[in-house]
Amino acid sequence: MSRIKLVEQQEYEFHFTVTLQPRDINVGGHMGNDALVSLVGAARADIFHSMGMSELDLGSAQIGIIMSDLVVNYLAEAFLFDELFIDTHIGELGRNGFRLFHRVTRKETLIALVETGLVTFNYISKKVVSVPEMLLKRLKQQRI
Repeated sequence: MSRIKLVEQQEYEFHFTVTLQPRDINVGGHMGNDALVSLVGAARADIFHSMGMSELDLGSAQIGIIMSDLVVNYLAEAFLFDELFIDTHIGELGRNGFRLFHRVTRKETLIALVETGLVTFNYISKKVVSVPEMLLKRLKQQRI
């Protein structure tokens, strides 16, 4: 069976820390798939908040994001009350979207690599639109 293999990025500009709770643990006794997706979503929301934006407002009250794809590579288990570190790099900026690259770790252990594709979307006109200049400006400021 072929597998999509993600690679760690050279740098991660954003950092988010979370402690696993009972709701994040599945019947196998480790972090569930749904929990990882939710935690990465929380990290994403934190990134936009840190830049004075939200997932539904990237500099204008009309333009937000829609996830177009998601890839997860699990490399180790995570357990109840583990403190996880989610490091994120925003890259591959295109005309209508960008990619988020997440590295999820526990101390020295790499738990997962996660990559998501996001398109910029006007929620009023219901159309894919160009990445807002305000977002590009904030990203440039973050990297300086």
